Amino acid sequence: MGKAGEVSAAAALRWSEWQPLAGYPAVDAAILAETVDGGQAFRWHAQPDATWLGQWSDHVVGLRLGAAGRVEWRCPAGAETRTAAALAIYFGTDADFPAHTDALPWRTDSHLARCLADFPGLRILRQPFGETLLGFLCSATKQIVQIKQMQELLAARHGAPVPGTGDAFRRLPTWTELAACSEAELRACQLGFRARYIGETARFIAARPDWLRETEALPYPEAKDRLLGLPGVGEKVADCVLLFGAGRLEAFPVDVWILKTLGRRYALDGWKPPQLAQFGRAHFGPLAGLAQQFLFAWERRHGRTDQVDR
Repeated sequence: MGKAGEVSAAAALRWSEWQPLAGYPAVDAAILAETVDGGQAFRWHAQPDATWLGQWSDHVVGLRLGAAGRVEWRCPAGAETRTAAALAIYFGTDADFPAHTDALPWRTDSHLARCLADFPGLRILRQPFGETLLGFLCSATKQIVQIKQMQELLAARHGAPVPGTGDAFRRLPTWTELAACSEAELRACQLGFRARYIGETARFIAARPDWLRETEALPYPEAKDRLLGLPGVGEKVADCVLLFGAGRLEAFPVDVWILKTLGRRYALDGWKPPQLAQFGRAHFGPLAGLAQQFLFAWERRHGRTDQVDR
């Protein structure tokens, strides 16, 4: 859905009143944008009135900054109770991210210290596991804006309407729904070579209804091994899925931005991604994935090139 479509769809709905996002810290507009639109998730869109409109699962949410930088939210009227519960999980409002951030080795790592200072309040989202897998299977060699376009086409053509929104908003297709799509139908959603991987993965998961739930619950090493067995899932995709979809903060995805920042800032130029991932987990510790997001955000802001975003 394009920006004009988003605005008209939102305007056609009856919305709840704006209310504070309980448990979420005060942030500025740049931190909120980096959290929802900085490569963790791909279904948040900036609106002309300086709000954000986002979707995951069967949830549609508007966000804005209120007084003193407090994040406020609204949803389609009648969905307030279930949306409030979903927001708490999605934004990890029961997690002590200030303590997590303080536990990172910024006292002995000057580059990490400046990354943390540049992005106060940045946190890791906890998205639906299956949707996160789909998002990062779309991500290979693509920029964030292109991944978002793929997701919107998949939802528009193969996803069901979100309950309570008429046909204004559609959720992403389930893996069972994707399994019923031909490769040509998937390619028509701008997936390119990713269409084959997503189709094969969809058929594998559709034949094993408990596979995603079981994998999400496993310890990090076992869960990663299972993900690596899926078509099109490499080390980076597996770590992204576990970090952003399963809350495995020990996962350390190595993408082009982490390759660049570890080469430039840590003198690790020429190291291979598996070596860098091992370095990241050893150097940054059990919260390496949180450190990774600060490094990623800082490098995108200060060291941008025309390379891909994820």
